[in-house]
Amino acid sequence: MKVRDVMTQNPVCCNPDTNLRDVATLMLRHDCGEIPVVDKLTNTPVGVITDRDITCRCVAMGENPEQVVAADCMSKPVVTVTPDTSVDVCCAAMEKNQIRRVPVVDETGCCGMVSQADIARKTSERKTAEVVKKISTPSHAATAA
Repeated sequence: MKVRDVMTQNPVCCNPDTNLRDVATLMLRHDCGEIPVVDKLTNTPVGVITDRDITCRCVAMGENPEQVVAADCMSKPVVTVTPDTSVDVCCAAMEKNQIRRVPVVDETGCCGMVSQADIARKTSERKTAEVVKKISTPSHAATAA
């Protein structure tokens, strides 16, 4: 099975200069917790911004979300996969990097997103449990075991 078989196509994206209030509004309108931050010219992800990034890197620090832009609190470097990547390799990348979502990139730029929910809906219960467990295991626990 390939990423193209499980990904959500054409995710909403923002630019590095999009203010956080607008990013949060996009998340609300599109019912998502992560948005790829893409270069305006190439549509290639330069980072991702999550609801947690906004909360922890802006709001909790006393910053005004209308005066802070995506580039100021996005997570980077961004991990990406292609539509032709196998789901197993995609899951391994998510597990290794302990990320719950990964942008999908093709020659046009950001063309999709794979989330834990996509894995859960379209793969086996065993694969889903494995991914969730490995992503959720604190990194210090992996080295302590």
